[in-house]
Amino acid sequence: QVQLVESGGGLVQAGGSLRLSCAASGRTFSTYAMGWFRQAPGKEREFVAAIPWSVGSSYYTDSVKGRFTISRDNAKNTVYLQMNSLKPEDTAVYSCAAKRAYSSVRVTTGYDYWGQGTQVTVSS
Repeated sequence: QVQLVESGGGLVQAGGSLRLSCAASGRTFSTYAMGWFRQAPGKEREFVAAIPWSVGSSYYTDSVKGRFTISRDNAKNTVYLQMNSLKPEDTAVYSCAAKRAYSSVRVTTGYDYWGQGTQVTVSS
């Protein structure tokens, strides 16, 4: 069982930065691949980024490449999403999620555990 709690959201002006954190409980955190997703009002949840539990490449949706960076610290049971050059269209509730296999990471339904989400609002 893994419990996930996000933090770090808030209101920021366009061009600004935020760092989201996702703290996980459970001793097996380091064996899970982690993903970040977001959902804007009236839209479906969409994939943002994913990172494997150890070695391997991270993945990003095209709209955030070069601006967002996903990272993890297994010793702290935490995954991060550094968001730079934020745009109003990045406004959404951001949620982290965990899954065993590092495959089909862009697919929402493949994740086993989800956090409650944290609101990110980017003003123009």
